[in-house]
Amino acid sequence: MKELPSPTEPLSIVQLPRGVLHRRSDPTDQGLAGGDSGIAVSWARHLDEVRQAQRLRHQVFAGEMGARLAGPLPGHDIDLFDDYCEHVLVRDRASDAVIGTYRVLTPEQAARVGSFYADLEFDLTRLRELRSRMVELGRSCVHPDHRHGGVILALWGALAQFMQRNGLEIMIGCASIPMLHQGTVSARAAAGIWHQLRHKHLAPLDCQVLPRLALPVQEFDEGPGVEPPALIKGYLRLGAKLLGPPAWDPDFNTADLPMMMRTQDLPARYLRHFLVSGASQARCHETVTSAS
Repeated sequence: MKELPSPTEPLSIVQLPRGVLHRRSDPTDQGLAGGDSGIAVSWARHLDEVRQAQRLRHQVFAGEMGARLAGPLPGHDIDLFDDYCEHVLVRDRASDAVIGTYRVLTPEQAARVGSFYADLEFDLTRLRELRSRMVELGRSCVHPDHRHGGVILALWGALAQFMQRNGLEIMIGCASIPMLHQGTVSARAAAGIWHQLRHKHLAPLDCQVLPRLALPVQEFDEGPGVEPPALIKGYLRLGAKLLGPPAWDPDFNTADLPMMMRTQDLPARYLRHFLVSGASQARCHETVTSAS
């Protein structure tokens, strides 16, 4: 089993939000199987764990969304950033399968690889003063049979604790809108989501960025659009801001919205769930380790 390189930032002892661990499934809960649906969240420590996340990503991005993935290993979504990222995993306790994942690129690792992933899609010049304090979140992915709030809360809890533990303040990332609407590719639907959200959620000008391959949103009016993806709505509830209009990613067949979230903007109820309980468990762990 190949060990991953030592992380550039300390990884938190992950504390699941209250009510997530050992959560009992409901027959009406989006197709979850009956029985104990408890989940566990951790950071990948070995390459085979990263491979599990990459297989899940391939299943969702290629199998569901029709992405064209030309990686070195069939059935896996792999790119050059993966080796520089930390990967957080959510597992189903019953099967031990990875059912949710994010990857996190720290400022130090972004410097090593040469850029953030978002640099490939957007001109981030206006964020240059923030780069030493921001991490990039990417490849958000949840298995279709487990798309309930518990998995997303577990992922967000791990990320929030990581940010607090390392004194990092800002998260950026590309939030994808699949351009499939009623079975057809629809730039109009993606543009409609942008027009819906930009009036209330657009960041100040000094933080706005420009897409390198822009979706032609100006060609579509602001008529009634489709509902934004659940993950984007979740980010906005957490206080995230849009950094500008979407880029088009032809390989993933998505319109990608640049987003930024500051930990100081997290609503108090999420701070209580994610940060206070996580810090308490981390302190307890450190005390036990020091005494052993």
